[in-house]
Amino acid sequence: MTLAQAKTRYVRLSPQKARVVIALIRGKSINEAIFQLKQTASKPGRQILKTLLSAVANAVHNKGAEKDDLIISAAFVDKGPSHKRAWTRSRGMRAPIERKTSHITIGVDTQKTLAGKESK
Repeated sequence: MTLAQAKTRYVRLSPQKARVVIALIRGKSINEAIFQLKQTASKPGRQILKTLLSAVANAVHNKGAEKDDLIISAAFVDKGPSHKRAWTRSRGMRAPIERKTSHITIGVDTQKTLAGKESK
């Protein structure tokens, strides 16, 4: 269970590429994750950073949590619908193009809440 979460849906990037970046931040504190994503020079890194900042804002504004106490409790990327196009080839043939989309979900929780669950 997460304290707060944010979802970004129908992002125009490949889920396979986004999962590589999301694995870098899973289970880390917010400050470490933000630093890691800012150093990652990729389109998935920028989109995941925006989603992470939204999840942090949700936790601080809606739940009254402290930003420094938050860690990433859930982070995953699901496959969204694909835009199917065609590329014209020689002799009137065509080659398929599949433009993939992703759904990014990030959940944050406080360290105190997670420590209490582990001791039970």
